[in-house]
Amino acid sequence: MANGQSLELFFIDGKPDGMLTAEIFNWTGHVLMTPRTQISEALRRKEARYTGVYLLLGEVEGEPQAYIGEGEDISERIRNHDSRKEWWSTAVLIVSSANNLNKAHVKYLESRLIEQARSVGSLRLENGNVPARPSLSEAAQSNMEAFLEYILMVLPALRIDSFLEKKRPQVSSVAVAETGIEFELFLKKENIAATAVLLNGEFIVEAGSMARKAWIGGREDKTSYWKLFDDLVEKGVLADSGSHRVFRESYAFSSTSAAGAVVNGRSTAGPLAWKLKGSSKTYRDWETEQLTLQNPSPS
Repeated sequence: MANGQSLELFFIDGKPDGMLTAEIFNWTGHVLMTPRTQISEALRRKEARYTGVYLLLGEVEGEPQAYIGEGEDISERIRNHDSRKEWWSTAVLIVSSANNLNKAHVKYLESRLIEQARSVGSLRLENGNVPARPSLSEAAQSNMEAFLEYILMVLPALRIDSFLEKKRPQVSSVAVAETGIEFELFLKKENIAATAVLLNGEFIVEAGSMARKAWIGGREDKTSYWKLFDDLVEKGVLADSGSHRVFRESYAFSSTSAAGAVVNGRSTAGPLAWKLKGSSKTYRDWETEQLTLQNPSPS
């Protein structure tokens, strides 16, 4: 089992939607996140003048967009962007609390963050091509990869999940037998079957599972599951297979309902649709049973 980590969030002005800092115990990194409305105040902070990388986040035509950059004085770079880029609404500054990152370090981190964002493919980047990684010693490169791992841990905690890879390697039968719980979902009329594994806290629909050919539910709500369905088709996770689609890769969903909606092609009550493999027990009933086992009623 992986060791736990402690994340400290500090809301600078006491407001949940204002500026905040994020740090992890035993990590030298420091993250400052600010809405654009407070950018002047944020750039007056000392860490804004450090060497580091930064993200500008926002939307263009209803689609998430980002710009990833680096600088030896982040505040100067962002001031330049403020007058030239109208679309962004949030800035994230990432530095070392001791200001001991150098130009080669941050150029490496910039390149790797762009690579990661393009690999996940969930947001549009204003950046052009992926910049070449600078030449670093083997030790420095290892240090920057470790630094990057912490960045990719902190960003989802700040609800920035565009760098979070949800594709998963195929789950082995050994892993399922040892630590996983497997569920299944059938659409009898369409002859569609899907399996999913609850593994390490993730609900993963397994590679080879089937899904409906097209979304048949409503498309009125921009945040509904139809967009997730379309995204997975566009990314090639859901491949055309004649009368239906097939998961080319295992994929981790945020909930049983999200997974069920993608398989069913419309909004679905996931806890009722998924059933423990080989039984008629729904996910909801299985979950209730687990909670009862953990907290038995007093005799």
